[in-house]
Amino acid sequence: MAGLRDRRAARVYDTAVSDSLPEFVALGHAGSEHYAGLETFPNPGVALVELESDELVAVCPITGQADMYVAAIEFEPDKHCLESKSLKLYLASFRNEGVFCEALAVKIRDDVAAALELGAERVSVTLVQKARGGITITATA
Repeated sequence: MAGLRDRRAARVYDTAVSDSLPEFVALGHAGSEHYAGLETFPNPGVALVELESDELVAVCPITGQADMYVAAIEFEPDKHCLESKSLKLYLASFRNEGVFCEALAVKIRDDVAAALELGAERVSVTLVQKARGGITITATA
C-alpha cells in the first residue's frame, strides 16, 4: 500500500508542481546562513493556507526580557504560497528585536502580505504571547 501511495505522490509532484518550482535559497541547505527573506512558490490551487509556529521569540522593548510566542499565520493565496523554511528563518530573525506583541503581529502580517503580493486583508497573523507576570497577550492583525 505504501508503494502505491509513494508512486501517486511522485506522479502528482512530477506533473503538477516540479515544472513550476523556483530555486529556493534556504530550502535544502542546513542552518540559517542561506536565509534570503521570505520565499514563495506558485500556488498549486489551494484556497487557504494555515501555518503555525511555537518558535517565535522577541524581547520586550522596555525590559529586554524574552517574550515567547505561538504564531498562527493564515492567508488566502492568489499566485503564490509561502515556503515554510524561509518563514521559520524569518521568524527566528526577531530573536533579539525589541518589539511589543501587537506591533510584531502587524509587522509579520505586512511582510507576509508583501511577499505573497496580497492585500493585508487576505492575511491574518495571530500571536499568543506566553504568560509572563501572569498575563497572556493575544494580538491579531
